Amino acid sequence: MTNLQLENSEIIVGVDFTNNKRINEILAKENSTFFLLYPGKESFNLSTSNNTETQTVIGTNAHIFILDGTWPCARKMLKLSTNLQALKRVSFDNQIKSKFIIKQQPDPLCLSTIESVYTVLNLLKEAGLEQCGTKNFLIPFEKMIEYQLEYMLDPTNKNYCTTENSVDNTKNLYKKTTERRIIFE
Repeated sequence: MTNLQLENSEIIVGVDFTNNKRINEILAKENSTFFLLYPGKESFNLSTSNNTETQTVIGTNAHIFILDGTWPCARKMLKLSTNLQALKRVSFDNQIKSKFIIKQQPDPLCLSTIESVYTVLNLLKEAGLEQCGTKNFLIPFEKMIEYQLEYMLDPTNKNYCTTENSVDNTKNLYKKTTERRIIFE
């Protein structure tokens, strides 16, 4: 969804990107700066830096890598990908609560990928490094959540969960073995 909102982005699928030809091709570009959007003690905080500092650090030809997945998956990608480990990290101080109410985040201030990119784009716009409009950036995400909620709350849906059934689901929530349903389109 994030990729569809950004003209100048691409998706590279994998877990260990150390020997990924496309990633290493991008990292070999001259006169460019490279960053990983990922929190950390040494990360450059876009929220607390002034515009001049952001312009100096980020530069005008920056590439920002974003690990898209669950938090455990993103940690694994970073742990395995030595080329991404070497990148300077950028982060931000989150002031909003995620709208992604269907999925539980590990921390109340954790955001989905599209919400994080939206925040970074707005911070880069403030610093004069980005020109794209973000007014309607989150609409597809918000519509997806709205659709998911409507589907879950529709009593004609075969997966509709009544209050009586939700008690059974709550009891089964802490089973040691869990099943995952994977849906491919």
